[in-house]
Amino acid sequence: MDFELMINSFPKLLNATVVTLKLLSASLFFGLFIGLLFAVLRLNKNPIINKFAYGYSYVFRGTPLFVQIFIIYFGLAQLEFIRESILWIVLKKPYWCAIIAFALNTGAYTSEIFRSGFEKIDKNLLEAANSLGLNKLKTFLVITLPIGIKRSIPAYGNEMILMLKGTSLASTVTLLDLTGTAKYIISTHFNPVEVFVFVGSIYLFFTFLIHTF
Repeated sequence: MDFELMINSFPKLLNATVVTLKLLSASLFFGLFIGLLFAVLRLNKNPIINKFAYGYSYVFRGTPLFVQIFIIYFGLAQLEFIRESILWIVLKKPYWCAIIAFALNTGAYTSEIFRSGFEKIDKNLLEAANSLGLNKLKTFLVITLPIGIKRSIPAYGNEMILMLKGTSLASTVTLLDLTGTAKYIISTHFNPVEVFVFVGSIYLFFTFLIHTF
């Protein structure tokens, strides 16, 4: 084991870790709101709205994140009307393309997690709220939302870990995140084992933190 390489690589990997954590935080932040929105749409009685929400979830959970990030970064850039629109300000940058792909992906999984939590709420609680004169909106905000989120936390913790590991795909669109920086170091020093063991330990450390909290 080349410990000297591992020590010398630490500053670069530390900076790359910051990039990875920024990607993770932004993706989970936007994905949380997307997931909550589509979980509510899944509960809607309107079949069109319900099917639309289900379709979004099905597509993003049924296709690889690798493919999704490539379509958003490389595919949309091939469309002339995208390049000529205001959207190009965002979509021409790999950082935001990665966040969009990650947020949409984790949003799909999060919507299913929240939907499951909402549907498992005791019907007697909802009936009691109705008997007290609470309308559907108040019932959702006071009972369904807090209880459903509380029950979804364990499953959502697993989604956070999956998203942490998923951010490694940011390197495929030229971002020097933790995995991207590791690849760069390996390409110049040709010591893949030492670098990837070090990088894997960093991912494992943050996985431990998520499990702990």
